[in-house]
Amino acid sequence: MYLADTNIFLEILLDQEKSSECKEFLENNYDKIFISDFSLHSIGVILFRYKKKELFEEFIKDILSEIKILNLPSKAYEFFTTTADLPNLDFDDLYQYSVAKYFELEIATMDSDFKKVTDIRIKFI
Repeated sequence: MYLADTNIFLEILLDQEKSSECKEFLENNYDKIFISDFSLHSIGVILFRYKKKELFEEFIKDILSEIKILNLPSKAYEFFTTTADLPNLDFDDLYQYSVAKYFELEIATMDSDFKKVTDIRIKFI
């Protein structure tokens, strides 16, 4: 089971360099993929910034029918204080890490900051 990082979806939505690899990953694992509420909001912020509101609406329709959205329960925010010493994790990475840790998921990402994380599995696309 995977927590797909924001960059996996944005790579496809913005038709970037590794779009095909990300599409293949999602297609091959759609029944094992989750997205965090933080990723969903971040994607919305970015697509609205690029004046791609309609693309976000399409994305929401697709996501809600196929992928479960996870949010970090209040009690799980302790990960933020107990993991703050992890190297090179900014807030969004730390949130993804915390969701993955709490729900016992592997993170699927293209973010090299996760290379130093050793206590959960990371799948690099």
